[in-house]
Amino acid sequence: MQHRSNATRGTGARPAVVWLAGAIAFALALPAFAQGKPTVEELLRRLEALEQRYGGASATTVDGQELDLAALDQRLRALERNLELQAEARAAKEKEAAVVTVNDKGAAFKSGNGDFELKIRGLLQGDARFFVAGEPAGANDTFLLRTARPIIEGTLGKWVGYRFAPEFSGDSATIADAYADLKFSPAATVRVGKFIVPMGLERLQSSSALPDIERALVSELIPNRDLGVQLQGEVAGGKVGYAIGVFNGTVDGRDAVTSNPDNEFDYVGRVFVEPFKGGDGFWSGLGFGIGGSVGDTTGTGNNFLPRYRTPGQQQFFNYRSAVAADGRRSRWSPQGYFYRGSFGLLAEYASSSQELRVGTTRDELESTAWQATASWVLTGEDASYRGVTKPSRPFAPGKDGWGAWELVARYGELDVDDAAFPVFADPSVAAHKADAWVAGVNWYLNSNLKLVVNYLQTGFEGGATGGADRETEKAVFTRLQVAF
Repeated sequence: MQHRSNATRGTGARPAVVWLAGAIAFALALPAFAQGKPTVEELLRRLEALEQRYGGASATTVDGQELDLAALDQRLRALERNLELQAEARAAKEKEAAVVTVNDKGAAFKSGNGDFELKIRGLLQGDARFFVAGEPAGANDTFLLRTARPIIEGTLGKWVGYRFAPEFSGDSATIADAYADLKFSPAATVRVGKFIVPMGLERLQSSSALPDIERALVSELIPNRDLGVQLQGEVAGGKVGYAIGVFNGTVDGRDAVTSNPDNEFDYVGRVFVEPFKGGDGFWSGLGFGIGGSVGDTTGTGNNFLPRYRTPGQQQFFNYRSAVAADGRRSRWSPQGYFYRGSFGLLAEYASSSQELRVGTTRDELESTAWQATASWVLTGEDASYRGVTKPSRPFAPGKDGWGAWELVARYGELDVDDAAFPVFADPSVAAHKADAWVAGVNWYLNSNLKLVVNYLQTGFEGGATGGADRETEKAVFTRLQVAF
């Protein structure tokens, strides 16, 4: 009996030892499970080694039940699969989690798969205007909030983009941009809503990137924002951009009203080529193109006839109140720029023709304008159509960082058709020519903050009583801009 008892204890102890060794091996294998490595085979090899060592034990006890090695293998494989499922669930959850980004470009919220995105950006421009000479009555020195524009944009899936930008400067809130993009491919996107008419080079430049505080005289002949639909895209590896669209139609230099005022439409097209884009040669920053529009318009008042302003934002030309737009309106504008290192040059020409009527007198009058803007970044950053996007050494008080500094100069002219006087326009009030030059300094403290000082001077031909020339307008404008 004593011999049997010892034998019983010996054989009964082996499964317990094997079970304990298996538990230890399983615990050692858990890190490998977490790393996604094959662990069941390794554990089985260890169990087989233990079995041979302890005399070929063929069973273990789990929860009071005996399991052979095959059953234990099945349980381990099930556990491994559960771990894999947990890892897959964690990965799927991480993939679905929204990504939040806050940096110098604003705030962005993006879905885990990247299909949905919401960006919150903004533009604030506070100006000070001081006239030295030649200001008309009511043109007071002033501080003003030139732009106060929150910007919401993003994507809704892979095919739809959007932008909404209300404007809160001035006496009432307006809508600057409100449109949706159907993005079929980089070569074909359909845009619907209110946005900048694709025609002028400076007009299409963001106001936050302008080298001068206000736009040049040539932009007085180019429509600003209008409601419509256009097809746009880039082909040839992004070297050729195009846009064609149909719009309600708006006067030179202005935004459209909320609806079509005359049941007519403007048809607009533009093509712009950057033949050496993406290279590092001397001409890699060259771009040129042409834009134009044609359409009919009929009516009187500011929704149908333009008024031209100086860069100091003072009106110097308008038609008589009895004049009506009555027929074809056409515009065209060749344009181009060249950027190389710290140097930039932008130039364009514009022509705007309109069929007019006053009483029984009819005529087609043409106004023309041109401008050239040169810039030089003193601190060595690259000049570009988008301005100095990020100073290499942002301003840091008490440290060796003073931001980026840029010198700018611009000259331009605007000529009104001589046939406009005296029937369609009053020569004692409206000048028939203006030439303007601007010199300025831009200080980019960092990628968000910009300070600007401009000296503006505009000379005139005509525009005063007795056929005299209107007094030369001289002013100093400054701007504090916050963009993100």
